[in-house]
Amino acid sequence: MSVPEAASAVAQLGRVGLPLPVRELRARRWDVIVVGAGHNGLTCAAYLARAGRRVLVLEARERVGGACTLEEVWPGVRMSPCAYLAGLLHPRVIDELALPRRGFAWTPALNGLFVPFEDGSSVQLYEDDERCEAEIRRLAPGDVAGWRQMVRLVARLRDALRPAGAGDLWLGGRPDPEQVEARLGGDAELRGLLFEWSMVEFVERFLRDERLQLAYLGQGVIGTNASPFEPGTASIHFHHSSGRQGGHPGTWGYVRGGMGLVSFMLCDAAREAGALVAAGVPVARIIPGAGVELESGDHIAAPVVVSNADPRVTLNLLGADADAAWRAQVLAMPIEGCTVKLNMLLRELPNFRARPGTFEPHHHAQINTPLTKAEWQSGYAAARRGELPDRLWTELYFQTVHDPTVAPPGLHTMSVFAQYVPYRFAVGDWVSRRDEVRRLGIASIARFVSNVPDAVLEVEVLGPPDIEHKVGLTGGHIFQGECLPAHMWHNRLDYRTPMAGVYLCGACTFPGGSVIAVNGRNAALAILADRG
Repeated sequence: MSVPEAASAVAQLGRVGLPLPVRELRARRWDVIVVGAGHNGLTCAAYLARAGRRVLVLEARERVGGACTLEEVWPGVRMSPCAYLAGLLHPRVIDELALPRRGFAWTPALNGLFVPFEDGSSVQLYEDDERCEAEIRRLAPGDVAGWRQMVRLVARLRDALRPAGAGDLWLGGRPDPEQVEARLGGDAELRGLLFEWSMVEFVERFLRDERLQLAYLGQGVIGTNASPFEPGTASIHFHHSSGRQGGHPGTWGYVRGGMGLVSFMLCDAAREAGALVAAGVPVARIIPGAGVELESGDHIAAPVVVSNADPRVTLNLLGADADAAWRAQVLAMPIEGCTVKLNMLLRELPNFRARPGTFEPHHHAQINTPLTKAEWQSGYAAARRGELPDRLWTELYFQTVHDPTVAPPGLHTMSVFAQYVPYRFAVGDWVSRRDEVRRLGIASIARFVSNVPDAVLEVEVLGPPDIEHKVGLTGGHIFQGECLPAHMWHNRLDYRTPMAGVYLCGACTFPGGSVIAVNGRNAALAILADRG
């Protein structure tokens, strides 16, 4: 069943509506109900429908995509509330669900990571090793050899665990500890990076120049409620460096039209395969082995229910039907977010004092405004106390540099991903202190930029409770739970649950958080294996 172009989720920006009255949905026979139309739920639905299953996807909100969607934040400006870059979207899903035919186009951000420093120096860590090495030699000539060892270690671990092709451990399901250890081959450095080292320990092991160390620290705590001094945070850096999208290992990039189009294309793939996707239909209860109950009170029957919701939401939907041991496992996974997303509209791109200009090579990169090690420690401690830090670490992205279609001519979007902020304030709340967070975010960038705040036209501030309310992610945690080693690999939640016919497919499952989509594929394969 093909989806008419005008009726596609891409053309409708994810507003697919209710294709049939609820009474007709109730009357039909379904093999599988997917609760939640995030990118993993849509991927799962597509694979199940391609295998001949009768699949119904129910989304509570009016627009599909979850945290990877698109909204017109201001007139003519399209931005995603959370997801902003693609780098871990699995090549197998891209190929098997024919995303390029649906309009998927990806521009790798080959200019890498740009970091300015307080002393007026800067570094641009290009994806091209030769250009990056030249930058390292200019900033910290004594660190060239150590930098080479550091990036080669990340590449070695990626090749060991995620080789291109069928040997990728992300495919098929959670590997057991023995499988992972076999891939590590007794290599202490590989094990240290994957399981043990803090991000501070990782950079200090290879680099001596403190500026260069600081340039990398944020990459070990992205979306993670932990200090870079905490053991295991180096694995967060590896997780985000382990992709092979577009034939560029470890590289992130921009999706033409905005990240939300990934979800919309997956929605069209599911519907083309025969799945029915209904938006604006909140589920109130999951009934193991029997289906779901809607908030309207209607029951829709199916022997299998797959939850794309986060595990705490799934637990609430199951209520008394949740297995006690599984409930304890879910409650043991930390799920309180510490990030704030600031979506900004600019009249011109930031003019960094370290490298002046408003349309330079570094604007094609991701940009970090760094913190000192002491600021990392004090900022994390402040957020844990329910207070704001003196400064935020920020990561900046400019979709309009690569893709001007998402904003009016002459204007630019800037996605700001920053931490740490508290989920709950010790004094006040996110309503009363939102403007303070906005000012802090702008000030943290303005330390390095001459035309901010003057260039800023609009700002949307999304703290953890806003993300929780807007997207449905408990705690505002963008990965449906921490991705530190204690909650990854064989410790990640299984697709199969102890409840009859109940499965999970979201970021809480292996291989973890980000826009990967293979979680949904793996869940579908598990269901087909169990019920083939």
